[in-house]
Parts: sequence; C-alpha cells; structure tokens
Amino acid sequence: MTAKAAKKVAIYARVSTDSQTTENQLVELRDVSERMGWEVAGEYVDQAISGAKGRDQRPAFDQLLRGATRREFDIVAAWSVDRLGRSLQHLVEFLNEIHGSGVDLYLHQQGINTATPAGKALFQMCGVFAEFERSIIRERVLSGIARSKVKGTKSGRPHGRLANLANPEPLVLQARAEGKGMIKIAKELGIGVSTVQRIVKLNQQAPEEGLQT
Repeated sequence: MTAKAAKKVAIYARVSTDSQTTENQLVELRDVSERMGWEVAGEYVDQAISGAKGRDQRPAFDQLLRGATRREFDIVAAWSVDRLGRSLQHLVEFLNEIHGSGVDLYLHQQGINTATPAGKALFQMCGVFAEFERSIIRERVLSGIARSKVKGTKSGRPHGRLANLANPEPLVLQARAEGKGMIKIAKELGIGVSTVQRIVKLNQQAPEEGLQT
C-alpha cells in the first residue's frame, strides 16, 4: 500500500516594528509542523508591518495568498490570529479565500484548525474580538486627544519635548494604534521608555507588543 503523502504547510509570521523579531514564531511553528508530520512548503514573513494594513501593503501576506490560490500547500500555519490581521473584514476575507482554494488554517495560540467546523467558528469569533479590541484603542486615542484640547494642549505631531512631556498620553496611544514599538515612540516624543510603558499598561494596549516574537 502506498504511504499517504504528508500535508504541505505554509508558515506565516509578522511583527509590527523593527525592534521585534519573527524568529520565535518561526521556531515554534516549525516544531509544530514536525510534530504534526507536515512538510514545510515555505515561510512567509512580514517585518515591521502593522496587521491593520491591507494585503497590498503586506508583501509576504500577498505572496501567501497567491500560493494558496495555486494550491502550493494544504495548510497555512500562524502563531496567532492577530498575526493575520486586526480587522474582522480582512480576517473573514482571508479565511474565505484560502478555504475557497481548499487550504486550511492552523492558529497555534488559539489551538484552532479550520479543517473542523468548530475550528472555523472559533476563528471567526477571534476576529470579532480582535476588531473589538482595536475599536477600544481607537476610542481611547480620540478621548485622549479631546482631553488634550480641553487642557489647551495640541494633538498630532509633537512640537517639542516640553509639549510632549505635558500630556504624552494621546500621542502615545495614537502611535501604538499605528503599530509603533515603545522604544520608537519614546524617541519620537522625546520621553522615557518607562513613561511609554506606563501609559500602555494603564490603557491595556499590550496585544502587539506583548508578542515579542
């Protein structure tokens, strides 16, 4: 009897800033592939690109989808749902596109495998929560800018170290919503990294920075 061919998997990894690395994501997903008996067909990596950006601004993601259309692999494996995108619309479009090509999805952190009906439903739920989380961050940014106007301070791009130190919160939150890292934000605003970390922690904005992989 002929042995059944191993399924081919495409590994996708992404980080939002240059200060982060995808190596830990890749190592873990390679290990998973080995345990599952999957053959790694390719690795697709987007470095320093926000998950909020569309396919046209994420080269590796676009290449991944093209490969799925050509059935170059059977499964797409990613570390977490937020590596794929930060918009429910983008996530659902992605799932529909790869499933339309007969390709399944494995999400390590969520333990989701869309080869099963339950896995597909869970993936869609994760997308809902990812969009909800992003909407909360956006609301905090807008409310922070509104507070700064009431206090007579300016929002938008910083116009000097003293202005930033006076009320850095809205600027920090806005930069985080854009996918910038803490070190980069501190340099741009002329404030300490510890200050940025404190603001982020208070506003519970850790999803992107928390995955330093």
